[in-house]
Amino acid sequence: MTNGLSDTLVGWRRELHQNPEISGLEFQTTQKIRQWLSEADIAILPLALKTGVVAQIGQGDGPVCALRADIDALPIEEQSDRPFSSRNPGVMHACGHDIHTSVMLGAALLLKEREASLAGKVRILFQPAEEIFTGARQLIDAGALEGVSVIFGGHNAPDLPVGEFGTRSGPLHANVDRFEILVNGKGAHAARPEEGVDSIVLAAHIITALQTLPSRAFSALDSVVLSVTRITGGNTWNVLPQQVELEGTVRTHNTAVRALVPEKITRLIEHIAAGFGAHAELRWHAGPPVLVNSAEWADFTKDVAAAEGYRVHDLPPLMGGEDFAFYLHHLPGAFVNIGSASAFGLHHPRFDPSEALIAPAARYFARLAQETLHKLQA
Repeated sequence: MTNGLSDTLVGWRRELHQNPEISGLEFQTTQKIRQWLSEADIAILPLALKTGVVAQIGQGDGPVCALRADIDALPIEEQSDRPFSSRNPGVMHACGHDIHTSVMLGAALLLKEREASLAGKVRILFQPAEEIFTGARQLIDAGALEGVSVIFGGHNAPDLPVGEFGTRSGPLHANVDRFEILVNGKGAHAARPEEGVDSIVLAAHIITALQTLPSRAFSALDSVVLSVTRITGGNTWNVLPQQVELEGTVRTHNTAVRALVPEKITRLIEHIAAGFGAHAELRWHAGPPVLVNSAEWADFTKDVAAAEGYRVHDLPPLMGGEDFAFYLHHLPGAFVNIGSASAFGLHHPRFDPSEALIAPAARYFARLAQETLHKLQA
């Protein structure tokens, strides 16, 4: 890759970073991606998408493989001092999707240069709404996977140095589920709590008890994380509120364990609430399933990474979620992690991935696609 192309990709990344858009509203981002692809004479498939772009490179009747990048940002106020910081108040590329997009744009440009020698077609999915776990299903429903034999995706990893690469066969990212708990007591004057049922005290008991589920309701060998992330209750200093809302997430890797969690939460909160003379209700929102890499293709990604000069690691199962999992429930493939060396982690307002990963990762994904087509054809 020439320094000129590397500089172009970094410039595109910075333009995306300055103009982030949250999930489902990536209109300008979509327009920019379409413009850059069109200027390179890369075909864009006419799919019915509100946001997002699907491009295709290659000719003839050979096999089709797919690469995927996510394009949405997060509702986070950026706190970095970079000259290309977000211009949109309260919105930031705090997960590095701007990096991912520029990497796959670079792979597209490299593959376009090699189009005549490709043993098939490469479809590149620039997917919206990954952060709210709806984008993959939108692209699937629009037909983005039709004719595709295998799919690959990747994420920057702030805990890995630039030049390092990790993935694993089998479960990589977790099942992701969201829960809400409505705690209903009886409102009262704060000076006469005996006349009511204190929903705040009840909620505190529920929060503490929920932490026993991973350690006491499941085997220590099962990976279960339960986190309460929001508490809302009351609106003044001298009134006990009628209702408190709790919200949080549960992460698992085992499908059978995942299925048991709502039942165990429901039983626990109902019994605690009954002991207070109150009521508690669980609302469960299932998110993306566990991301399971195909053994054959995970090994293949590692072989290509080693050939490209990456230091390759076998990762342990990760508790983060990733809606790339939906693709892998339709097709074989693999998801990988590439070091971005940020002092601050994903979703942090000072997240700052190294741009040095962009050009090597673009080369990697272009080579991965090219060699995948030869493997499929063989």
